[in-house]
Parts: sequence; structure tokens; C-alpha cells
Amino acid sequence: MSAAAHTPVMAREVVSALAPRENGIYVDATFGAGGYTRAILTAANCIVYGFDRDPTAIERAKALVAEFGDRLRLINRPFAEMEEALAEQGVDGVDGIVFDLGVSSMQLDEAERGFSFRREGPLSMRMDGGKPDAGDIIAKGDARELAAIFRTYGEEKRAGRIARAIVAAREAAPIATTTELASIVEAAAPNWGKSKTHPATRVFQGLRIFVNDELGQLVAGLRAAERLLRPAGRVLVVTFHSLEDRIAKRFFANRFPSGARGSRHAPPAAKSAPTFEPIFAKALAPGDEEVTVNIRARSARLRGGVRLAAPFAQVGEERLGLPHSMTLKCFNEGKQ
Repeated sequence: MSAAAHTPVMAREVVSALAPRENGIYVDATFGAGGYTRAILTAANCIVYGFDRDPTAIERAKALVAEFGDRLRLINRPFAEMEEALAEQGVDGVDGIVFDLGVSSMQLDEAERGFSFRREGPLSMRMDGGKPDAGDIIAKGDARELAAIFRTYGEEKRAGRIARAIVAAREAAPIATTTELASIVEAAAPNWGKSKTHPATRVFQGLRIFVNDELGQLVAGLRAAERLLRPAGRVLVVTFHSLEDRIAKRFFANRFPSGARGSRHAPPAAKSAPTFEPIFAKALAPGDEEVTVNIRARSARLRGGVRLAAPFAQVGEERLGLPHSMTLKCFNEGKQ
């Protein structure tokens, strides 16, 4: 899929809320196919720094770079490192940042990347192509560890049963492909046909989020955005499932003025001056017309804030994660 052919979710709403201005500096934190970047560069004579930890996305952007020249500057690093990466470019402040979270359409559509249980491919799911990957987790994790990943990051209610089925299956033969794993999960979830969602959906989501540390990256990326944005700068966050949306909601609730709408489950914790004011009264959802054209947009939610002049808030977000004793490092080659 080329950048020219790709239309990102809620592009019109995102660019309208971002309000790009002449000579401004913007960050597309999740470059992907470059859809948001193209829209921003078209809206104003500005500069966009596009971040993506997937080297394939950077390689595919050659046509977009040729079109916009030095107004587009690509960086092959995760957005959690945007502050350091921009400092290396001599940039210490920006006017807007966009996050489009989760897996991209291109990654899902490429079987060799191992993101989709509907297409046979190797168990990878690493956005940067690195290690350890999903195959390593499935091969080395015990039933307790696998269940924790599926339950925490996939919100899978049958996590224990599925994890035990995986451990039993790999004793007979290694689980090497996406379709092999999907078949094991399906067999471990009887009567799943009554649900519209295939049982492998949440298992694959949990594996992908874990191996890419997506929630940790999001927390770090939002904090970096808060430090980088100039007063009146804007940050927009497009989420696709409850875990990442909960983090974004909590982040803004802790930084909006006390009268702003926040989460009843996570009342504002900041004692210092608010650092953002809300752009929307509540999260925006895509319109029916967009969902009809792109079914993947149906779960999207858009949140955003305008940076105020107050200093960076020393507020921590509760990170939804596994026990500290269990991290991705446990699955490096040294794990027995």
C-alpha cells in the first residue's frame, strides 16, 4: 500500500483539530503509510518529522519525500524516543503531535509480518523486526506467563485455558506459524462461533502489545509530547482499543483544568497547574460513512489537548502491565 493510496482514520478531524500553521513544526509519531503527514503538509507550509520504528515504513516513503522535499524528515526510531531524536536534529519545541496507535493496515495485510491470524506467516509481530518476537514468547512462556499476557493485554477471559492448550500443543511440535497458533486457540475456545469475534483476535492483540511494549511506549510518548509542545501546541491521539484509550484518557484527565471533563475512574491527580486544555468535550468517534468505507475505523476514538504555559507536570500514569518480575527481557535467549 502506497502513501498516496492510504487514507488514515479520522484524517479530516485530526487535521482540523491540529490546525497546522505556516512555518510550524509537527510530529507524525506513527508515520506508517504517511497519510496524516501528507494531510498536514498539504494543509500548511510547515515541516513534519515522521517517526516509525518499522524500517519498511521508512523505506516506502521515498515518493512522499520526493514530493515534499526537506519539509518531510523521517526518523526510524520509536516515538517514545522523539525528544532525544529531535534534540539531535536541533529541535527543542514543536507545534503539534499526532499519535495513530496500534498496528497499521499494511502490517496486518502482509502475512510475512505475522500480525494477522487470518494469513499464514511466521510468528513475529515485532514492528521493528527485532527479537524476542511473538514466536519466542509462545515457545518459551509457561502457562502462567502466557495467560497473564493474554489476560492483561488481550483482555481475554479464557486466557488460562488457551495458555494451557498452547503449552500442551508445543510439547508435540513447535508452533511456528500464525495459522497454527490460531487453530490451537480456536480449539481451546468451544462455541466461539456464537461470538462475532474470532477467539484468536484477543490472543494476537495481547502478544503484539507485549512484544512491542505498546503501552509503555505510549506513556513515554505522551510525556515526551508534553515536554516538547510549545504553548498553544496541540497533541492528538487516535486509539483503537480500551487499553490504550484508557491511558490517553487518564493522561489528559490528570492534566486538564479541574473543571474539564475527566474519567470518573481516574480523577485528576495533579496538584500543580494544568498543562493542557481539552480540544473536545469528549472523545470523538468516526462517522458512519467512514466506518462503512473502512471497517477497521469502527473502534477508533480521538482525544486531544492544547498545551498551556505551565511547566511539565510531574504526574505518573498507572501503567496497565504485567508484574515487574515479568518483562520482555525474560524471553531473550537466556530464558530456559
